[in-house]
Amino acid sequence: MLSLVIPVYRNEESLPSLLKAVDNLNVELHGALEVVFVVDGSPDRSYEILRDSLPLQNFASQLILLSKNFGSFMAIRTGLQHGKGTTFAVMAADLQEPPSLVLTMNRVLNTEPVDVVVGVRESRQDPFLSKLASKTFWGLYKRYVIPEMPAGGVDMFGCNLEFRDNLLKLEERHSSLIAQIFWLGFRRQIVHYSRVAREHGKSAWTLRKKVNYLMDSVFSFTDLPIRLLIRIGAVGSALSALYGFSVVLAKLGGLIDVPGYAMTLFTITLLGSLNLLGLGVIGSYAWRTYENTKGRPLAIPMKVSEFGANK
Repeated sequence: MLSLVIPVYRNEESLPSLLKAVDNLNVELHGALEVVFVVDGSPDRSYEILRDSLPLQNFASQLILLSKNFGSFMAIRTGLQHGKGTTFAVMAADLQEPPSLVLTMNRVLNTEPVDVVVGVRESRQDPFLSKLASKTFWGLYKRYVIPEMPAGGVDMFGCNLEFRDNLLKLEERHSSLIAQIFWLGFRRQIVHYSRVAREHGKSAWTLRKKVNYLMDSVFSFTDLPIRLLIRIGAVGSALSALYGFSVVLAKLGGLIDVPGYAMTLFTITLLGSLNLLGLGVIGSYAWRTYENTKGRPLAIPMKVSEFGANK
């Protein structure tokens, strides 16, 4: 059986189309499908709609309501924990990724010596600035953090039971689930697809969430920011020493008549800003370490319901 995990947040408009698409997948899989919907503290009526609709569907399902919005990665982890299948796949509720990709990933997992399959976008019907920002981020991430990461990033993945179990062992807060997939290793294969434009609702992927995701993806998997600070500090110290030496020579040669107030103020401001930046970077690492020592659950399922054949 395939367990399909679908995190849900502000998706009430796309749910009718989603349920229809999932039912088609169930037909293609001859009923060997279980769908785990995880409502991530969504403020709309997504939970109520699914609660009323799932008992009428032909496929087996679970409906999990988290006690608050823990984030899509924590919702996916919760769905993977509750899935009962031998293979697993993750799909977004907005249907921007083709549901047929789930069938492709499941076929690869069942017929080839592969533990995890990742879906990589070949093209995307998104605004130009969004595509540019995504391409820049993933290109830099591939070069400096995880070389195995596809240039366009990953939004969907599927895996077998062994990979799922090892993935769930990584109980890290403020981390990147996608980066964890590549960190684990195992036998991996890539499948390509084209992302379509959103038809229903508005994306909940805000600028604040994107910035948080960027920081989690970087600080959890590399010490590059610290190494950059060390290099900047070393170069700055060398330049400061040369500058100081040149000032002494100029003073002895009578080339300096009045001390420069503007340059002094600029230097103090620049060095102060660099110190604050450095403290912020170090603080980000320290805060993430502290968060991972608390031992709090990564997500809290408030309600868990089962429907269909596997009830």
